[in-house]
Amino acid sequence: MKAEATANAETDKATKERVEKLNTADALVFQTEKQLKEFGEKIPAAERTTIENAVKDLKEAHASQDIDRVDKASEVLNNAWQAASQHIYQAQQDAGAGAGADPGAQGSSNGSNAAEEVTDVEFEEVDDKK
Repeated sequence: MKAEATANAETDKATKERVEKLNTADALVFQTEKQLKEFGEKIPAAERTTIENAVKDLKEAHASQDIDRVDKASEVLNNAWQAASQHIYQAQQDAGAGAGADPGAQGSSNGSNAAEEVTDVEFEEVDDKK
């Protein structure tokens, strides 16, 4: 039995790597499609098209179970998504800066800020059961 396991170890290892790469590719497709639905409007059209084409290529490679093609398509998709994620990050920063600047500007104009009104006080717990 040990001899049989040893003889099949290489085949098992290759099969495991193949399955893991296919599972990773499948998860990458799912995650990318989900993020495109969520953040698609924040990505320029040209980059969105690049990502969609990369997803399509990865799906085709996954369906054919061509591991070399899956690796290449995954890399292309990851690179395309990284470029697009910079636009998403920038859009979120712009939205956050715009929302954060307005309340701060109001607090500065009237001379009061909620953070300045916080005070530390000592307290004592009282046990009502005594």
